[in-house]
Amino acid sequence: MTNGLGRRAVLASACGIACGAALTGCAGYGPGRVTAEPVAAGTPLAATADVPVGGGVILADQDTVLTQPVEGEFKAFTATCTHQGCVVATVTDTINCTCHGSVYALADGSVVSGPAPSPLAEKAITVAGGSIALA
Repeated sequence: MTNGLGRRAVLASACGIACGAALTGCAGYGPGRVTAEPVAAGTPLAATADVPVGGGVILADQDTVLTQPVEGEFKAFTATCTHQGCVVATVTDTINCTCHGSVYALADGSVVSGPAPSPLAEKAITVAGGSIALA
């Protein structure tokens, strides 16, 4: 090349630009990333009848997962996966993040499997009159 740039330099520069653009697109990674507004204590989240025994529900707009591991025992956790900040996607007999396969326990939010480095943070709740609210 006559302009002083060799073929490798041009390719390396192009790669650097493309890689930078790709990484910028990953900033704030996490499909369904939650930007939830804080919910005041005492605000009802759901009816107890809406939370299945041995399962749960995801309230993404409140960044909360409600579970009922055994009949009459309700738990609440953050809905944000501790791996890369995705919102957990499903609740079966576990709480599941489909971004990278992290799986959490219904009873305590502990990591069952996957790349998540720590459990889901527990949220304090009250259960009264068929309603579940933040404590």
